[in-house]
Amino acid sequence: MSNQYQVYLISDSTGETLDRIFLALKAQFKNFKYQTHHFSFTRTENQVLKIIEKCKKNKNSIILYTVVDNKLSRFLSANANKEKISCFGVLGDLILSFSKLLNQEASYLPSGQHILNDEYYNRIEAIQFTINHDDGNSIKDIEKSDIILLGVSRTSKTPTSIYLANKGYKVSNIPLVNENSIPDILKKGNKKSCIIGLTAEPNRLVEIRKNRLNSLKENKNINYVNIEKIQKEVDTSKKTFQKYKWPTIDVSRKSVEETAASVIKIFEINKNNA
Repeated sequence: MSNQYQVYLISDSTGETLDRIFLALKAQFKNFKYQTHHFSFTRTENQVLKIIEKCKKNKNSIILYTVVDNKLSRFLSANANKEKISCFGVLGDLILSFSKLLNQEASYLPSGQHILNDEYYNRIEAIQFTINHDDGNSIKDIEKSDIILLGVSRTSKTPTSIYLANKGYKVSNIPLVNENSIPDILKKGNKKSCIIGLTAEPNRLVEIRKNRLNSLKENKNINYVNIEKIQKEVDTSKKTFQKYKWPTIDVSRKSVEETAASVIKIFEINKNNA
């Protein structure tokens, strides 16, 4: 009998929420061998029955689902149990608990998180702003930023900025070559924006930069991956951050999500102290 599990991810919307939940879940189990099967926009009993038939053909089938319609959710669960297929709804109990806590009925609308409200349009505006202010561009209105990230090359400035933008933050990022590369408005003390320095261990930067050059099939830029040059860059950036009293995050062993979480924490502290 195979030890590989067949994981069926069933959603009544895009499946993005379920993908993230499964990503967090599987990280807890080192020896979890699996193959995923995605079924988005599942909104009819007929669709459910077709998926159940696919599950029956495989051993070690597991169903995870986010289906907010109670009737369809119960139909899916009942048919899975009938075929002795492990089946787990990841939103049902949570929605019911929140409904009781808030003392109001849930809407049970599929794709409810994608409703075009003010929050949605603010997020789109933040993404556009962040793209326009990537890599030191559009400095003239940088004071409109919620967050400004500075750091030497390959310290995750752009991916962190884009991740934060998707959460509704307007972010500018500036490559730190030397102190002269910092806009004067930041040196004077821009209190409207939260300014944060990103740094990393030199050895880690060497590794990342080499991979970058390899992907570009570029091998002439020796200084870019020279450990002594990078050490000097990092030391200079740290001194600059200390001089202007900007909080610093070491991204060496952090994922983009972890770096973004640290940025948000600093942003919230600054906002509360303003």
